[in-house]
Amino acid sequence: MKNILILFSFFCLSFTASAQQIPAYNAEDIITHTSSKDTVYIINFWATWCSPCVHELPEFNKLYDYYKGKPVKILLISLDFKEDYPAKLASFIQRRGLEPDVAWLSDTDPNTFIPKVDNSWQGTIPATLIVQPGKHFKKFMEGTITEKKIRKIVSPLLN
Repeated sequence: MKNILILFSFFCLSFTASAQQIPAYNAEDIITHTSSKDTVYIINFWATWCSPCVHELPEFNKLYDYYKGKPVKILLISLDFKEDYPAKLASFIQRRGLEPDVAWLSDTDPNTFIPKVDNSWQGTIPATLIVQPGKHFKKFMEGTITEKKIRKIVSPLLN
């Protein structure tokens, strides 16, 4: 029994350590990681403390499954507080079974990073940005969004 507890503890520690490998991006990093001309990017800005954000996260898991194997990438950018990164955020991601890539926004001055994302952003979350650099497409939306609405926007970009 003692050996099983030791193995279980080792497994939990190993999993937690790997789960905490959440990259910290600033606004320029987001732009750099979403610049491939042949890919559509769905970027969602959210936080664990934001109830509407948490409510819509399953929509991004559905999109992740739907667009597997297609030139579509989903990136969930957490705006959680610095003291919640990475432990609370990693635990949240694991509990919620989030499949898309997750990064934490390391920029702390909204007056600096918000206009870099989109000039129309009022700072509300959740917020979603869809970009397709090859077609010079950019659509920014504040508020909750559904899988169906995103698919209506993204599908024409894949043709």
